Amino acid sequence: MAKIKIHPVFLMMLLLWALSGNIAQYFLVLVSLLWHEAGHLLIAKLVGVKVKDVTLLPFGARIQFFKGQAISYTALIWIAIGGPIFTLLAYLISPLIPSLFQKDFATIQLVLLCVNLLPIYPLDGGQILCNSLLKFRPKKAIYEGYLSISLCLITIAVGAMLLMLPQSIFFVMLSLLLWSEILDEWRFRKYRSAFEKVIMNRLT
Repeated sequence: MAKIKIHPVFLMMLLLWALSGNIAQYFLVLVSLLWHEAGHLLIAKLVGVKVKDVTLLPFGARIQFFKGQAISYTALIWIAIGGPIFTLLAYLISPLIPSLFQKDFATIQLVLLCVNLLPIYPLDGGQILCNSLLKFRPKKAIYEGYLSISLCLITIAVGAMLLMLPQSIFFVMLSLLLWSEILDEWRFRKYRSAFEKVIMNRLT
């Protein structure tokens, strides 16, 4: 059983959200993220990949695999697809939940789905596209190039959000957290000696 953790920044955001009086939204966001990650974990189990732990983030989670596994790009693609599939299912069944929470629940699923499908690494959409490219051409330049583009895009997004403060404070924190995740990937890129091997820590 994989351990579930909550990133300190996300925990702080959730606490602020709860203190503002939006307890119901706090609960719906947390449940939605756990459901989303359940999709990744289920697919990982189906393709035979062992997961060590999951760290929840505002836009998904960072999944850490057990070391020593030979994970194919096809498996990584399917694991990345698992989360959005579960989120889409949650959106489709939203009319069945109590009307008091129905609108907020459906909105959370749409936002989570749209954010995660952005082609920015290491979001789900970015992982699906990047791993698809690496599956056919496992070249170091492709991975580093994709990281560079993602870093540029999220830097532009952070700048745009800062111009819209204070209304965009939540999105600024979200963008900065994603920016730090991409930067970490960039810093450790040189330690990846073979891109055919599993990437042990991924954001999903």
